[in-house]
Amino acid sequence: MISPSKAQIKPGKLLINGKWQDSVRGGALPTVNPATAAVLTMVAEAASDDVDLAVKAARRAFEGGDWKKMHGSDRAKVLWRCAELIDKHSQELAELESLDSGRPIHESSRLDVPMAADCFRYFSGWATNIQGESLPVKGNCLNYTIREPLGVVGIIVPWNLPLMLGSWKVAPALAAGNTVILKPAEQTPLSALRLGEILMEAGLPEGVLNIVPGLGPVTGEALVSHPNVDKIAFTGSQKTGQEVMRTASRNLKRIALQLGGKSPNIVFADADIDAAVRAAVEGIFVDSGQLCTAASRLLLEDSIHDQFVEKLLARTKELRPGDPLDPATRLGPLVSELQLAKVLGYVASGKNDGAKLAIGGDRATVLGLEKGFFVQPTVFTDVRQDMKIAREEIGGPVLSVVRFKEADEAVKIANSLLYGLSAGVWSRDIRKVHRVARELQAGSVWINTYNVFDPASPFGGFKMSGFGRDLGRECLAQYTLVKSVWVDLTV
Repeated sequence: MISPSKAQIKPGKLLINGKWQDSVRGGALPTVNPATAAVLTMVAEAASDDVDLAVKAARRAFEGGDWKKMHGSDRAKVLWRCAELIDKHSQELAELESLDSGRPIHESSRLDVPMAADCFRYFSGWATNIQGESLPVKGNCLNYTIREPLGVVGIIVPWNLPLMLGSWKVAPALAAGNTVILKPAEQTPLSALRLGEILMEAGLPEGVLNIVPGLGPVTGEALVSHPNVDKIAFTGSQKTGQEVMRTASRNLKRIALQLGGKSPNIVFADADIDAAVRAAVEGIFVDSGQLCTAASRLLLEDSIHDQFVEKLLARTKELRPGDPLDPATRLGPLVSELQLAKVLGYVASGKNDGAKLAIGGDRATVLGLEKGFFVQPTVFTDVRQDMKIAREEIGGPVLSVVRFKEADEAVKIANSLLYGLSAGVWSRDIRKVHRVARELQAGSVWINTYNVFDPASPFGGFKMSGFGRDLGRECLAQYTLVKSVWVDLTV
């Protein structure tokens, strides 16, 4: 039986202009607990009319409100207070995230919620440090630049890590003085709605943050196509990202896309094998493989292949799918029945293409949670580069093991796909790891570690994994406009 939760689950409403309200058309969507397949609650579904109201509220707050005019130190106080409130309600937020997405409480409480708080803290510091510069131009002129808020920012986040990924975008957008419309994924809206309550308690003025849960083809499309939205910051699938880009091009709306990945994790023979095995298991099975950075391609040097796989399978056998609210659980369910069917379809594809199923490969049954969307941790060996499981993002606990003979071959395999989000490299040879890291086409490269993040370090992809960056000082440029001011100093 699923563990009891202290999180309060209540019907969700839209946040528009500082008020919680139902959809204009009265629509509502169920949000489902993936561990039980039971409906947690109903959440108001934003139609295009609601999106229009949210955009108008955000525009009024931007053009006529105090937020963009406010001194950076005052915006910083609101963001810092938000971080404090996230810390204060950390257990509740972690439980909401685990109930709504299926992410084990061990991960949501130790990673997602603290990272969200750290993100607001970090960008509160930048609120007083967004500045232009004086430029040494020719002639008797003074030239300087000013960085100004961009305007109304639409933020669309996926169903994996909804609180953390939402914070990655909301915090810098607010720090720069913008107003925001946040659209959480229809599968996982609860932590975003709670974040809205927290930001209001922290002192955010009315209309500065609006939240519109709903379906992508309806709510998302209305937000992306709205002429009074100045920018869309999107995290999600490659296919949806392409549609966002097409729609936004109609009025040259600025966009930043953080899309999917099929990340290679390269292990050389001179690596610390035990450490690499631990990281390989965590890299693919954390959040049941639903991270965009999941280390779903394990590239092993020939001479250590058999030894590594043996150790890998031994650790994989120790993983037991379980109740996400149990602190001992390390493998939770997939987010939805649709995702479950998709992942099992890829498993069938791997078998049909001739890969060797070394472990797993089926739906998992958890005592007391028989209706949950659980999949066994799955490892394929003898994987060829032409197989679907080696080339496409699966979004589940499915690992493809590929052999290589030397470094150049490993780099070639790693770079052979259209994705370029992240990669791992394992070796004790300092010259080799730096050379390989330079040659890899990936936005983040982890050496002798994996899936490490910090608000100060930029995150984003190369190639079809998108463009633009979350986090770090680099992301702030995406939420500001640069104005060049010329002053004639001629007497």
